[in-house]
Amino acid sequence: MITAIVLIQTARGSTPDVAQELLDIPEVSEVYSVAGEYDLVAILRVKEYSDMAEVVPGKLQRLQGIARTETLMAFQCFSRHDLDRLFAIGMEEDPPAEADS
Repeated sequence: MITAIVLIQTARGSTPDVAQELLDIPEVSEVYSVAGEYDLVAILRVKEYSDMAEVVPGKLQRLQGIARTETLMAFQCFSRHDLDRLFAIGMEEDPPAEADS
């Protein structure tokens, strides 16, 4: 699965409508409204890198209300779950010793 993070600037007053339209695109898994230079962040997931070329310029940038996008292609995913497991190596509790009979 290929993941991209798309930073989106919207036209004034169009952020909620653009967010809803983004969610209608099957490749968009999540949309966040954010503070700062960008108004929305969309998480895209596709099967092949070539599919991304159809989604970003073909679907996202054609939506009314999108002024500008910046696409960040993800190379690797680090999640809290993975990091917790990594840092716990060697920290497992020893199994209880068996009682002598």
